[in-house]
Amino acid sequence: MLSATIKEATKKPHQEVEKKVVLRIKSIRNEADYADLLKHFYAYFNAVENIITPYITTQILPDTAERRNSSYIKNDIETLGYTIDDLPNAVAPEVTNLAQAMGALYVLEGSIMGGPYIVKMLQKVGLNNGFSFFSGYGESSGSKWAAFTSVLNTIAKNEEEESEVLQAANQTFARFGDVFGEVTVTG
Repeated sequence: MLSATIKEATKKPHQEVEKKVVLRIKSIRNEADYADLLKHFYAYFNAVENIITPYITTQILPDTAERRNSSYIKNDIETLGYTIDDLPNAVAPEVTNLAQAMGALYVLEGSIMGGPYIVKMLQKVGLNNGFSFFSGYGESSGSKWAAFTSVLNTIAKNEEEESEVLQAANQTFARFGDVFGEVTVTG
């Protein structure tokens, strides 16, 4: 199944992004630091959403309108009292077809699974607001992920399309990491 193949094929870039995000979270000391982290997520997720939207329709993913998106991040930034001004540079991967769009969406949707861990890390430093994005779908996160991977598993009709999904997912992870640049723990 493609959902198993993509997980294995993206393991290295996934771990690299995860390391950058975790290091960044470990450097958060206040709401301003957290808002800055959210700006990085917003810049990238919004850029990716803009390029995949033409391909991810309700015919492909029936509950697409109900899925978490960058508007949740914007809301969290504003809840903290900040704006989406002065965003970092974010370059989305190249997406020119449905297979590539689903590869990119795999990364965005998969990030939901790590959200609860991020919330716990942030709460340990005393933060309690701006978690609508990282809360994902709450108790429905598992079923939403299953629904997404069910659709993902039907997308690639041949090896070429499977390769496009995998390449797009790898590129999506890599470019997400680029948004954070070099990250070190301060503090």
